Amino acid sequence: MSLGAHLVEFRKRLFISAIGIVLAMVVGFIFSRQAIKEISRPIKELSVNGTALLNFDTVTSPFDLQMKVALTIGVVLSSPVWLSQIWAFFMPALTRKEKLYAAGFVGAAIPLFLAGCTAGWLVFPHIVEVMAWFTPEGAANIYQANYYYDFVLRLILAVGIAFVVPVLLVLLNFVGILSARAIIGGWRWAILMIAVFCAAATPSADVISMFLLAIPMTALYFAAWGVAWAHDRRAAKRLAEDVPHPEGAK
Repeated sequence: MSLGAHLVEFRKRLFISAIGIVLAMVVGFIFSRQAIKEISRPIKELSVNGTALLNFDTVTSPFDLQMKVALTIGVVLSSPVWLSQIWAFFMPALTRKEKLYAAGFVGAAIPLFLAGCTAGWLVFPHIVEVMAWFTPEGAANIYQANYYYDFVLRLILAVGIAFVVPVLLVLLNFVGILSARAIIGGWRWAILMIAVFCAAATPSADVISMFLLAIPMTALYFAAWGVAWAHDRRAAKRLAEDVPHPEGAK
C-alpha cells in the first residue's frame, strides 16, 4: 500500500474507534453518578470521625467530573472495538509468527491488566484512609473533585500496567531481545522495585495490603522467567539440531 492508502486506512480505523467510544460514553454518562458515588465512598467513611468532603470549586466542575468518568467508562466498554481496529490496521504487515506473538501478548495482557486494575481499586481506599490519618487535629479534609478522581484513575492504571510488565518481558524474550538469563539475573532489583512500588501504592500501617499486592506481582515476574527459560531451552535445542555435524562425529 502507498502512504496515501495507509493514511486512508488509518482514518477509517480511527473513525470507527471514535464512534465506538462516543456510543459507549453515552452509557458511561448514564452510570457516571453511580461510579462517582463508589469512588467517593472512602471520603464518606472518613466523614464519620471528622470532616471530609468532596469539593467542586467551580460552576462547571460537577459536569466536568461526570464527563471524565463517562469518558473513562466509554473507553473501557468500547475496548473490544478500538482494540480490534488497531489489530486490523497492523495485521496485514505482520508475518504469521508475529501474528501469533501479538495474539498471545494481547490474550495474556488484557486479563492481567484487568486483574491489576481490580487490585488497584481494592487498595485505593486504604491509601485515602492512611493519608487522612496525617491530618492535624481540628482540621478538615476537603478534596478537590477533579484532583481526587485523577489520583484514583492514575493509581488504578499504574497497578494495571505493572501487572502487564511480565507479559512484556516474555514478548521481548520471544523476539530475541531479552534472554531468560538476563531476566533472572536482575531478580534482586526486580523484587526491590516491586517492594518500593507496593510500599508507595499501599502505605498501610499493617502492610497487609502491600504484601497482597507484592506477592502476585513477584509470582508473575518469576512466571515470566519460567516461560522465557522454557522458550530459550527449546530454541537452543532446535539450533543444535540444525547445526550440521562433521562427518564421523558422534
